Parts: sequence; C-alpha cells; structure tokens
Amino acid sequence: MEVLIGGCYPGYVVPAMRIVEEMSTTGPKRESVWDYPRPPRLEPTPRRIRVVFEGVTVADSSRCLRILETSHPPTYYIPPEDVRRDLLDPAGRRSFCEFKGTARYQSLRVGERVAEECAWLYPTPTPEYAALRDHVAFFAHRVDECWVDDERATPQAGGFYGGWITSDLDGPFKGDPGTEGW
Repeated sequence: MEVLIGGCYPGYVVPAMRIVEEMSTTGPKRESVWDYPRPPRLEPTPRRIRVVFEGVTVADSSRCLRILETSHPPTYYIPPEDVRRDLLDPAGRRSFCEFKGTARYQSLRVGERVAEECAWLYPTPTPEYAALRDHVAFFAHRVDECWVDDERATPQAGGFYGGWITSDLDGPFKGDPGTEGW
C-alpha cells in the first residue's frame, strides 16, 4: 500500500512511502522515521551500540540514549564511562542545535590513524535534553564500524548528519539527494 504523507514541514509533501506493518512477533519491530517527532524525542535504548576504529573497540554499551527526529535515522549517544575517552581529543569545532544546545567535537586517534571530528557531545545541553550531558555520539561515516546489536549500521547520507541506518528502519531519510528542503 502507498500513501502520501504531508504536514511535517509547511508547504512540503513527503514522497509516497510504504506503510510499515509490524513484523512477526519473532522479528524486529519496524520503525518509520516519519513517525518520529519534531522536536526530537530522547529515549533510552537497550540495544547494544558499538564503535570500532582501526580494530579497536572505542565504545561498547547497552545503556545508550537515542534521539529520534522526523526524517532522520536514530542518533545514538553513548555514556562517557562506556567510551574510550583516552582515545579522544577535543577538536576546535562547535555547532549549535536549536533543541539540544552547543555540541563540541572530538577527534579519535588509534596509533597513527586519526578520525577528525568523528564524535560530538553536549557538555551543557538544554534542560529538556539534560540526560545527554557528556554522552558521546559518533558519525558512522568517519569511523570504521558502527554496530546496533549484531547489525553493522549504514551512515546517514549528507555528511552533516549523525544517524545510523539499520534494516528495521524505513525512510526516505533526510540527507539523501533531493532532501535539502525537508
């Protein structure tokens, strides 16, 4: 079945997409990123999140938070105690999110290899997102591997976005060509 979904952004209609039906009780629940809210929702996830760079597990946790925002795959925020902070160095870059506040970026070094500005965190998030304080998120396209449970995640397109795409998500996703106006 195909439907047109609109109203996410004034004057814009999202291309037709499949209505997602829940899989069998033994399979994973499907999520459509068009069911995610704006402003974004912050929620805990029991899924195991791992980040690997140069063969080293940089982060590994089943106590993460995830941000869910309309048209974006989830962004995972890992508790600081589950991240190899000794491998991260502050980068000079900052960015501002109207919802979460000011993010500070980090670069990752393992041996001689460096992933510039591959991670970010919110040292002083806005009150609504206070639980994010010092949790670390990683760009999947700037490290070697990002895992959600036993599935290797695909980076959200566009270079700027930090979402991780897994097989239980339905798009289309912001960041793909032609989505600049979403």
